[in-house]
Amino acid sequence: MISLSTCWNSRHHTDGRAIVREACELGFDWIEVSHGTNVSLVQGVLEAFNAGEIKISSLHNFCPAPVEVMMDAPDVYEFTSPIQWQRERAISLTRKTIEMAGCFGTDRVVIHLGCVPMKSITDRLEAMTLAGALYSGDYCDLKLKLVTQREKENKIPLDRIRAALTALLPDCEKHGVRLGIETRSHYEQIPNQSEMLMLMDEYRDCPWIGAWHDFGHVQRQANLALLDHELYLSQIAPRLIGCHVHDVQWPARDHRAPLSTGGVDLKRLLTLVPAHVPLIWEISPSQKHEKVAAAKVMWEQTFGSNL
Repeated sequence: MISLSTCWNSRHHTDGRAIVREACELGFDWIEVSHGTNVSLVQGVLEAFNAGEIKISSLHNFCPAPVEVMMDAPDVYEFTSPIQWQRERAISLTRKTIEMAGCFGTDRVVIHLGCVPMKSITDRLEAMTLAGALYSGDYCDLKLKLVTQREKENKIPLDRIRAALTALLPDCEKHGVRLGIETRSHYEQIPNQSEMLMLMDEYRDCPWIGAWHDFGHVQRQANLALLDHELYLSQIAPRLIGCHVHDVQWPARDHRAPLSTGGVDLKRLLTLVPAHVPLIWEISPSQKHEKVAAAKVMWEQTFGSNL
């Protein structure tokens, strides 16, 4: 099953039902209600769902968007924040998203966990890669600094994440909703590859916690020689509850329409994804309607209408 995230077109509409109509016009029977979808838009989408006009694959935390935030900012509140009220706000908003998922008849919510408190080195590595300095001595030194510093700083953030998940599990059980921990684009963000495997092992007996693979995010880290995309996906495949699918323009411009740049080898990688796992197209609002429509046609020519 493929689905279209409202992150692509929610900014283009003032009526949630118009968001649904555009997705249906492109041939999507399913959508993900994404972060950045405000309360009024969510209401229109819910009306369309209740009328049988669309099916909902998943919600992306925070949904609806926090009323006090005027922009699309899924990381405005983090489970890892050193400020207690911000951690509490992140948990409270996630509870609302879980409850909203129940209203939409879906059992999947995508979540971001937070980050390690350090200045971004990933951005500098991306700039060096774009300039052709990948594998240079300076690049390797900076990458080593990133990995080393991050390892020293991750214990407290991980403990805060475990506390947040513990607080949310009763809500998951009450509403029958699973949380998909998303792979991230920046190495400072949590989880990295080893942390994802560790968390999947820690929650192996918990039916409410799973992995969410973002093809573009992981490819960005693979382009920086921080991981092997195929290996990472194969390791978490048994625990997947969903995927975000988009292409990458080398090395780090992601959320391009699938199959549009060739930056992600979807033909090879999708063979690793279990058949029951939904594939959500998470595309930048900058991608024109015509490009998305062309990508949909190419997808069906490549994979057929069932994938």
